[in-house]
Amino acid sequence: MNTMKNRVQLIGHVGNDPEVKTFEGGKVAHLNLATNESYTNKKGEKVEQTEWHRLVAWGAAAEIIEKYVVKGKEIAIEGKLSTRSYDDKEGNKRFITEVTVSEIMLLGK
Repeated sequence: MNTMKNRVQLIGHVGNDPEVKTFEGGKVAHLNLATNESYTNKKGEKVEQTEWHRLVAWGAAAEIIEKYVVKGKEIAIEGKLSTRSYDDKEGNKRFITEVTVSEIMLLGK
């Protein structure tokens, strides 16, 4: 059961070309993923809802993203939720929640 405590699985389309940076220890990639869900409301109308997810990938996953992933590409990822904080230009503490990718699968064409 421990493997289920902080686990995220998403399938969606990449919303931007990934930003990949190289460090001494390897690579890191940042990108956004859109997931879509549709349902029928009380009036019988079909409603589509899009959720955006921030992704960060390190090492081998970042290398795959750098080589094969572009805006619009459909991918499946598995990872965990991570939250970090930083101070903005005005000195206010800001928090970011993102999915740290451990596995990626390329889908579609």
